[in-house]
Amino acid sequence: MNEFREEREQMIAYKLQARGIKDARVLEAFEVVPRHLFVPEDVLERAYDDRPLLIGYDQTISQPYIVAYMVQALQLTGRERVLEVGTGSGYQAAILSHLARQVHTIELIEPLAKRAAHTLRVTGITNVLIHMGDGSHGWVESAPYDAIIVSAAAQSVPKSLLDQLAHYGRMILPVSAGTYQKLELWRREDASFSRESLLPVAFVPLKGSKSP
Repeated sequence: MNEFREEREQMIAYKLQARGIKDARVLEAFEVVPRHLFVPEDVLERAYDDRPLLIGYDQTISQPYIVAYMVQALQLTGRERVLEVGTGSGYQAAILSHLARQVHTIELIEPLAKRAAHTLRVTGITNVLIHMGDGSHGWVESAPYDAIIVSAAAQSVPKSLLDQLAHYGRMILPVSAGTYQKLELWRREDASFSRESLLPVAFVPLKGSKSP
């Protein structure tokens, strides 16, 4: 944990706290999760830059600020079951593992899922379950979820994900809107849903049978 400690502390202070990330539990998760273990060797020196980095297969690890912003918006208390769509490197799942009771994460690309599983084992995380499959369908076997986070941009919000959201649950995801994308925060109350539009973002497209 001492490796890259200074870089990690600077990231937290200048890229997260300075930009409005105030949730103490979120900040603590970013302090204890070693982002450099989740990036390829050729971008290791940029592991704590506030930018997305390529991880292979045309996929990226999201910039730390966006991960923190999305996770903070879910207002996790530690008791939740969370669904993550798009495991990627496993970094966001690792952050979530410190904030929720259990994390289910879905990845369509098998080599990424295997690499993420290995990294999570190395970091000692045991409450993340990785599933192979089409994330646009969610993971109905373990539904409902108190929170859902989607790490790829959908053309529209998949109904299957809304259906798997628990009552009073929250879902955050990027949604394509013409030439750009916007983060949306959805809340469920009984059978009704509300939507809040947040900030513009840039994510890789959501792949799967319910995506374009």
